[in-house]
Amino acid sequence: MSESQSHKSAKKKAAGKSGQTEVPLSRNRRLDAATKNKAIEVERSGNQKNLVKASQRLRDSNKPQKVLQVPQKDMDKAIKAMKQVGTSGTVKNLSSTKRKQVPKKK
Repeated sequence: MSESQSHKSAKKKAAGKSGQTEVPLSRNRRLDAATKNKAIEVERSGNQKNLVKASQRLRDSNKPQKVLQVPQKDMDKAIKAMKQVGTSGTVKNLSSTKRKQVPKKK
């Protein structure tokens, strides 16, 4: 299934001028966007399974900063998914006006 225009533009905006989109990961996976220190995943569906998979891709990116961008109504689901996988990082809404930190597991 091809990407929606809004997903493409969100990836491009997240990557910025110096970042890349569709960054390869192990096991034939791809990260939506990445810069030197940051890994960004955009997940628009709100489906819990897809949020968990996006969190796993962030975890496996080996970048110090990890960002999961979701629609505002799905921010709580995204936080739950990141905690389930054990990924620390930031959950932002698509317009980047709200953000919540997910701490490391102790």
